[in-house]
Amino acid sequence: MLKKTISYTDLNGVERKEDFYFNLSKPEIVKMQTSVKGGYDVQLKSIAANLDGGQIMEFFEELISKAYGIKSEDGRRFMKSEEISKSFMETPAYEVLFEELVTNDRAAADFVNAVMSINRSSITATVSENA
Repeated sequence: MLKKTISYTDLNGVERKEDFYFNLSKPEIVKMQTSVKGGYDVQLKSIAANLDGGQIMEFFEELISKAYGIKSEDGRRFMKSEEISKSFMETPAYEVLFEELVTNDRAAADFVNAVMSINRSSITATVSENA
């Protein structure tokens, strides 16, 4: 799970600094791997190699949408829904994060690695065995 502190100016002109949480569970990563020919790893490498700005933006929009959630007070649940994702993606904080990810290679790589923090080689092996 990635806890990302984002500084932004809200719609009322107030400077804010808030923590936001992003995570993909093992089942979510496996589903993503099997939903794309060759797996998500291959797709990401292809997008990066082609330097296609549109595809890069699309990739991060989808990744943020799937990974964003709200951690429960007791730390036992990470709540996600279309409405939760939509509410985040309508904020200036999302704009700041999105701009950072599509313009800063290091920040983008760090974000992807943190969100997909599970041992990805074991996930890839599991997907390969089931293919």
